[in-house]
Amino acid sequence: MFRKRAALVGVTLVLVAGAAFAQEDRGTAEQRAACAPDAFRLCIGYIPDPTGVEACLRQRRSDLSESCGAVFDQAAAAAASIRTMEARRHRGAKDEE
Repeated sequence: MFRKRAALVGVTLVLVAGAAFAQEDRGTAEQRAACAPDAFRLCIGYIPDPTGVEACLRQRRSDLSESCGAVFDQAAAAAASIRTMEARRHRGAKDEE
């Protein structure tokens, strides 16, 4: 009986986490899979709020698994690249004035 109940709780948690990360298109399926265990381990109180889970994971960056940490590292690198491109474009627009 206990095993069936534990399995049911586990499946329910996975479905809730999947729904939380899928909401608002938060990352690829691979990225969500990499971070779902960390979300349950570190941020279960924020599930099913995807914004809250993401903020919690960012706050707990030093506690993330290697695979989930890589997801956040990639996101930070992409954001930095976008900022660099925007700064170059902004400087180019000023040069044209």
